[in-house]
Amino acid sequence: MTTHIQRSALLPYPAQALYDLVNDVARYPEFLPWCSEAEVLESSAVHMRASVGVAKGGLSQHFVTRNTLVVGSSIEMHLEEGPFNQLHGVWVFKPLGEKACKISLDLSFDYAGPIVRATLGPLFNQAANTLVDAFCQRAKQLHG
Repeated sequence: MTTHIQRSALLPYPAQALYDLVNDVARYPEFLPWCSEAEVLESSAVHMRASVGVAKGGLSQHFVTRNTLVVGSSIEMHLEEGPFNQLHGVWVFKPLGEKACKISLDLSFDYAGPIVRATLGPLFNQAANTLVDAFCQRAKQLHG
């Protein structure tokens, strides 16, 4: 069963600033409470491979995505490995003038079996549902 999550927010910051924040995967553990580790495995101007660990209580998992980057505009994520049958997400950063933007996240995922769904499901669902809010709060901390 595939889960779809769509979230968006209007922010008083340039689109490039929010793109840079979301694309800075290595800093995720600094402000995402469920993120136990994050590492950029490969990076170029148009692609990134990243590994992200999620943990809460005694549960932990990690997954690897290949991200297609359109600088300042979008980040598209595809699962390479992890506890999912599929994971696909798209961040879009739309400028609203010079000093504001709309960010949106469209995420779909399907857990690899009922045991993973039962154990990891509540943690990942909560993380996915609060992701846009977490980035909004981080932007406010960094940009005022």
